[in-house]
Amino acid sequence: MRLYDKEPTGTGPAERFTGDVRVDAIPGGDVPPLVTGGIVRFAAGAHTAWHVHARGQTLHILDGVAIVHARDGETIIAHPGQTVHTPAGQWHWHGATPDQPMTHLALSDTVPHGDGPAVTWAEHVTDQEYDEAARAAENGTNP
Repeated sequence: MRLYDKEPTGTGPAERFTGDVRVDAIPGGDVPPLVTGGIVRFAAGAHTAWHVHARGQTLHILDGVAIVHARDGETIIAHPGQTVHTPAGQWHWHGATPDQPMTHLALSDTVPHGDGPAVTWAEHVTDQEYDEAARAAENGTNP
């Protein structure tokens, strides 16, 4: 067994996030870790840029309402206690609704050393893309 001390809370970097985002990383234990994780707090309206995980990502919503949107147009609205999984290779973004903050636990499988990046980041979500997904959240629907 090993006890890890809490690391300082980090700020989501501007090249990967829009708005105020705070990240508390969770150590993976193994070296290299098999899974990376973190508790991510999004201020109202904050969200990630477009990204894809080589082996998928699981988001467990702790507080607020999450918007998770894929490039194919699918939008999932998730509430506390619900979990969203994006499969390997699915481009997506996620974040808070315009009017309230959201917190989730994010878990991602790592990739074997030398097999490429676990996450590939791309461009920021446009205001139009965010607004369209946020409308689904306002309606409480998963189109």
